[in-house]
Amino acid sequence: MSKGNAIKNDIAVLRDVVKHYLEICRRDSQNERRELWRKHNSLIRTRPLVLVQCNWGARNETPAMDLRCVDPFFQWHEKLLRWEIYQDTIGDDCIFEPWITQAAKLVTPLEPPADALPDGVNDGLWGVRGRYTPAPQQGGAWKYDPPIRELKDVAKLIRPRHLIDEEATRHAEQRLQDAVGDLIAINVRRAPAWSGCAADISTHLGYLRGLDQIMLDMLDNPQWLHGLLAFMRDGILEAQAEAEVKGDWRLCDHENQAMPYAQELPSPAANSKPVARKQLWVFMSAQEFTLVSPEMHDEFMLRYQLPIIEKFGLCAYGCCEDLTKKIDMLRKIPNLRRIAVTPWADVGKCAEHIRQNYVLSWRPNPAMVSYGFDAAHIRKTVEEALNASKGCHVDITLKDIETVGNDPWRLKEWVRIVRDVADEF
Repeated sequence: MSKGNAIKNDIAVLRDVVKHYLEICRRDSQNERRELWRKHNSLIRTRPLVLVQCNWGARNETPAMDLRCVDPFFQWHEKLLRWEIYQDTIGDDCIFEPWITQAAKLVTPLEPPADALPDGVNDGLWGVRGRYTPAPQQGGAWKYDPPIRELKDVAKLIRPRHLIDEEATRHAEQRLQDAVGDLIAINVRRAPAWSGCAADISTHLGYLRGLDQIMLDMLDNPQWLHGLLAFMRDGILEAQAEAEVKGDWRLCDHENQAMPYAQELPSPAANSKPVARKQLWVFMSAQEFTLVSPEMHDEFMLRYQLPIIEKFGLCAYGCCEDLTKKIDMLRKIPNLRRIAVTPWADVGKCAEHIRQNYVLSWRPNPAMVSYGFDAAHIRKTVEEALNASKGCHVDITLKDIETVGNDPWRLKEWVRIVRDVADEF
């Protein structure tokens, strides 16, 4: 097949997928879910909401990844849409928005290599890059050597700037417009690279210095570490402010690790007018500080995160870290709304502190669908967690699923069991 015919075929495939996806987006159930999440995130009583979030390892084990596009650009969008279509069959409370998002081409100090880094890792945002030893087999562990090995190495860091390659961005947008723009809105995401996990300080501090060394620095080099944290905080604030001045924050840039609806904030939208950060959710975490005391977490992380968080409307805090002993510390966040309660947290103790002041976002262990499937164990675990958090505003998010043991049926059955239990509450 010639290249021209291959592109035509890709476009035809993508158009069919878009049409199927839009059928899902147009269902009345989507607006019903929007209203449920809007109330839930505004601390108005609803049933426990359920969400499944698979990583690409698990997604690739589903029929959704039977891709037909050949061109990498179109294949990527086909891949994203086919997963959304498959997610709809799981039966959770996911909302499917009637647009396709194309990320703007951001200019960062170091461009991420095409295939040298693990998925989702870009440690070049500060102008330096660690050394990776690839995993010996697919899905295995990789070794990482951070770039700041000596205290003097901080001089190599480059202060963030929010820059967009407008020509490359327009080209990508136009390709999608020409292919499917008559069917679906093409949303361009222009938010800065320093957002999400790249703006929580903690994630990239780990990339820059290494986990063990960070803990030693708190004792051996505290003033040096405070200087590095201040540099990172100020750099993130400057890049985010620059994006706001340029009008590059939009209503598609909400981030809260769930469905970002709330009565206090405008709803997500495609290609909205520029907005201030105060109109958006921000997601913040400190997974690298799981084993750090509340006092040192406060001193060496939260106080630097707060100026970033306070620029936004509402905050969701926590990813995979155990926050059981840190919820009182988190009360310093004036716009805090959601707190993650991970598989390693004590649900009952977290509920005692969270009460009805915040959303308790419970994350059960994904191993329950990754390594075998015991329906009785799942039911018992969910019953115990919901009993322990009775009276709280609870959602149940099964996330970070790396594998379903090549048995994607488990996802739908997990949702069925959880809904059955949740109905009793």
